[in-house]
Amino acid sequence: MKWSVVEKRNQFAEVLNMSESETVVEEEVVEEVEEVVIEEVRPIAGIGTLVFGKWDVSAITCKDPGLAPYINLTTVGVPHSGGRHANAWFGKAKLSVVERYINKLMRSGPYTGKKQGAMKAFEAALDAIAEKSGENPLQVFVNAICNGAPMEEITRIKFGAVSQPKAVDASPSRRLDVALRNLAIGAHQGTHKSKRTLTNCIINELSKAGSGDATSYAVAKKEELERIASSAR
Repeated sequence: MKWSVVEKRNQFAEVLNMSESETVVEEEVVEEVEEVVIEEVRPIAGIGTLVFGKWDVSAITCKDPGLAPYINLTTVGVPHSGGRHANAWFGKAKLSVVERYINKLMRSGPYTGKKQGAMKAFEAALDAIAEKSGENPLQVFVNAICNGAPMEEITRIKFGAVSQPKAVDASPSRRLDVALRNLAIGAHQGTHKSKRTLTNCIINELSKAGSGDATSYAVAKKEELERIASSAR
């Protein structure tokens, strides 16, 4: 069977049209697959480095080089680990300082054992600090920890029947523990015999300690400890 030149041209054009349409369909399929993959790997709000799903910790800096390796700000969603690191050797180093501060707020007073209440009070305090200062409230929190961490402490050395006070350098882990404890105690003391809420007292304590104000409980205790230690050298 012989084919004319016109029929051959028509068949060639049909083959070209089919190949072009197939390539267009393949490109559309590839684009759909890429869109699906992008949607699957999209990060969820509150997971990773976002504290309470709002505050990014990637730009937070610590002015104290001794405390910088020990301040842990990583969190997964809600800062609540369920005490899984309680019996581990230095397991508290794996906890976020946000959760550790919330745990310190539950030490005494009406918030004993009420982690949801302490967590909401601290979150509201961070929101108020951000609205007032216009900066990341976690930076204010880290500055408060640095300003409330004592460099020296007192221990007692016994020579026979005589005990003598001696100044010792505080380890970074100990400094962080003392700073978090004093910041929490300062917030609690503001609520005693007062109508101020825990949120307002946290805002007051963190703002004063973050700026290095001596009226802050944590900063005042730090200066007192260092003054006693300097006299006992």
